[in-house]
Amino acid sequence: MVGTPGLFNFRGKSEKRRSKSMSVGNGSVLEGSAAGNEEAADGTQGSDHPSDLPESDQNEKLRQIPCYEDLCHDFDSDMEQMKEKFAKLLLGEDMSGGGKGVSSALALSNAITNLAASVFGEQSRLEPMTAERKSRWRKEIDWLLSVSDCIVEFVPSQQKAKDGSNMEIMVTKQRFDLLMNIPALRTLDTMLLDCLDSFKDQDEFYYLSKDATDEEKGNSKRKDDKWWLPTVKVPEQGLSDAAKKNLQSQREAMTQVLKAAMSINAQVLTEMEIPENYLDSLPKNGRASLGDSTYRSITVEFFDPNQFLATTDLSSEHKILDLKNRIEASIVIWKRKMHQKDGKSAWSSAVSYEKRELFEERAETILRILKHQYPGIPQSSLDISKIQYNRDVGQALLESYSRILESLAFTVLSRIGDVLYADSVARNPSQATSKSPANPSSGNDNEKSNLMTLSDLLTWSGDLLDNDFEDSKDCKDDLSKDMDEKNLNVATSKVSYLESLGGVRSPKERH
Repeated sequence: MVGTPGLFNFRGKSEKRRSKSMSVGNGSVLEGSAAGNEEAADGTQGSDHPSDLPESDQNEKLRQIPCYEDLCHDFDSDMEQMKEKFAKLLLGEDMSGGGKGVSSALALSNAITNLAASVFGEQSRLEPMTAERKSRWRKEIDWLLSVSDCIVEFVPSQQKAKDGSNMEIMVTKQRFDLLMNIPALRTLDTMLLDCLDSFKDQDEFYYLSKDATDEEKGNSKRKDDKWWLPTVKVPEQGLSDAAKKNLQSQREAMTQVLKAAMSINAQVLTEMEIPENYLDSLPKNGRASLGDSTYRSITVEFFDPNQFLATTDLSSEHKILDLKNRIEASIVIWKRKMHQKDGKSAWSSAVSYEKRELFEERAETILRILKHQYPGIPQSSLDISKIQYNRDVGQALLESYSRILESLAFTVLSRIGDVLYADSVARNPSQATSKSPANPSSGNDNEKSNLMTLSDLLTWSGDLLDNDFEDSKDCKDDLSKDMDEKNLNVATSKVSYLESLGGVRSPKERH
């Protein structure tokens, strides 16, 4: 092990200095060390520390230290993994070295996304992570986030000169958005792992194997589109009060985590520039983007967003995403037209500035509702385009880290909902034929409160839709009340809908 003995040599020298100081203060040590001093004259006897042995014997002595070989092997293995990861980042994932790789920002975003996918997987059960997976996650995410320590900005500072006068100088400090949000995201990360750890040794519910028969599954058989997830089984009389209280407490905590992660992710996406290739792909006016029917519904004199959504086909994820894409595109078009007042511009229009601003506000309102009623939909074309062409490494770190935490929090909430649904079915078997875990809609009031959908948990009151999207402030207030002891700070600001852009899944198109 080249270089390792030197480390132990350094320790040996410090320990020798410490032993000398002890001898000065203890006469008995001096009296009893005469024989040892005589043996030390030849430099090879009377010493047990590796650093006092000839170099040829040092490695043999070090190998006798318990677990020494394992520690060295782990250290070398970690070093090789780190070298490989950062080599891929430098090459932009182009292992040929031909310079055809992606940008550093996208390579880092991909690395964080891929790490989360390999460590957490689908998280189909409420159970703690294994020690190995947890150790790998913390170690490798620290490697990737260490890049943020080198992203700095100049700030003014005071320095006292030798003559006693004060002068202003510029010093480097970690960039403000990273300084505020990286610690917040680390806290959310810890809360997620703590939530999973809270289900250690629980014996109230368990999961059937995938090969379980329908008879074994009974009323707990899943009736939604996620048939591949394991079926939850609870006692015949349902969960105990203590187990339900723990589930509800964890659900509330995960809701706060999800809201905070969504807020940070949306803010970062808002600050990313819209790529030129996305702008080039847009039609010349909002009507062409929305379609005649949707455009007429938004531009009527009296507009009701809830009525609009009630009359729109949102029966599948694809249709929801398509509506979101078309509305986002129309908002970008209208914003550009409001900023480009030159009548000769290809983006100019006969529609007045005031009307275009009104249409934009209506479209933003629809997107706010969609965002909170369907938090699990894939990322929009605008989001994917921003991530793909973003060149800011700091923003790439914040966006990818917040996105995977958002995704994991969403998944954990869904798994908690599965267990609460199984408990509800055990207490009232008739509910198994009337609703699925994803959309509980019947049962008594207590059951309804226990089986709130994720949409119910995340949807703010209708009054907030009349304000300028103050969710970030609400989220920050909630977190400051519930998690003061964790010193969680979320750097957010009040902006229009483009703050709310974001999703819980990885971009589907990256290259």
